[in-house]
Order: sequence, then C-alpha cells, then structure tokens
Amino acid sequence: MARVQKINNANLKRFARSTAKRKSREVKIFFLIVCEGAKTEPNYFKKFSGKSGNVIFEIDCDGKGYNTLKVVEEALKIREKTPNRYNRVWAVFDKDNFPDNNFNSAIQKAKANNIGCAWSNEAFELWYLLHFQYRNTPMSREDYKKAIENEINKKFSGFVYTKNSTEMYDILQKCSNQMQAIKNAEKLSQQYGNNNFAKHNPRTQVFELIKQLTGRDEELNEEIKQKFQ
Repeated sequence: MARVQKINNANLKRFARSTAKRKSREVKIFFLIVCEGAKTEPNYFKKFSGKSGNVIFEIDCDGKGYNTLKVVEEALKIREKTPNRYNRVWAVFDKDNFPDNNFNSAIQKAKANNIGCAWSNEAFELWYLLHFQYRNTPMSREDYKKAIENEINKKFSGFVYTKNSTEMYDILQKCSNQMQAIKNAEKLSQQYGNNNFAKHNPRTQVFELIKQLTGRDEELNEEIKQKFQ
C-alpha cells in the first residue's frame, strides 16, 4: 500500500491565507448597456457577463425599444439614479430609418455626457457580418440577414437568422473570429472623416464596447490595474 504523507498544518494555513488573498484581489467591473432593441442586442451582450482572470464583468442590459436619442437619455437617467454603481455606461442603437438629425444628436449627446455609444449604420447585424468579411458598401437589413446566413451555413447547414435569437453569440464564437470583426470594424471606422454620422454607411462602433467587455481596451485595463494596487 502506498504511504500517505500528511500535510503539515502550518502549510495548510499558509495555503488558506494565500487562497483568501487571491480571492480578495478579484475586481468587479459593472456595465450598464441600454439598447434600442428589446431583445436582439440584450441577448447578445448578456453573454459577456462572467469572469476573466481575476476580473468579473457584471452587465445590466436593458432593452427599451426606444428611438436613438431616447436610448441615450435613458442611460443618463439610470446612471443618475445609481451614480456609484457603474464603471461604464453604454447606449446601443441603429440608424435604421430614424432622421439624420436625431441620429447625430444622440451620438453627440452621448459623447458630451461620457456615455459610450455603440451605434451602427444602418443595422446591428453589420457587426455580425464583420466577423466573416470586410464590408464597406451599404446594405439593407434584409441583405445583412442573407449574407449572415450564407456565411454561417458554410459551417452549419440549415441556419436561418432570426432577429431575437438567444444563440448568436455562441454561434459566432464557434464559426467566426471576433478579433477579425474588431479589426474590420476599426478599418471601416477609419475611412470616415467628418461628424455627419448618419451618412457613415456602413459603419459600426460596437467594436469599442466589445473591446471593453473582452479585456482589450487599454483605458479600462489601466483602471482595473489601479484597483489591484
């Protein structure tokens, strides 16, 4: 019979102390994400909640079904009610058929009030498509749907895109490249040089929020680093 070696009690105590110390160094980062869409965007962003290393991302994602400017106003309203809860506050909305002035005003108001703005022109589905290909010409929402289906069916035959799906995050993780989507969106963003955002079609700033949620944002990483000190 193999000899069982007893662990010294002092060593057990040291291990317990070091484990407790590691746990105490976990940092929680709280996000508020207010979305124009009631289900599509919230279903996607909620999937980012969880632990990455010693950082725990907690996400309150609220799908309001509001228009562009109202989404930003709602984000401000919630932040004012809970001023010490959130480390980052974001508004998520699309251009769709909203008036150009409303769309531009929403982006400007978000920037003026330190609200992150993950807008898309013309639809959120552009962000999905950029996981597979770089696209710099305008498309309709129906065209986005068809293009996404074509790409995913290369890996999973029979896929039909549904707008309020709870599975898009998982599907994209299995058959596409999130880092490539970020690079494509950044490249697309860089081709525009003015503030008439309503005319920047196609373009999506969703990548900026994704970078924060996946530990790729330098400013947020520095903030987290300071919390560990």
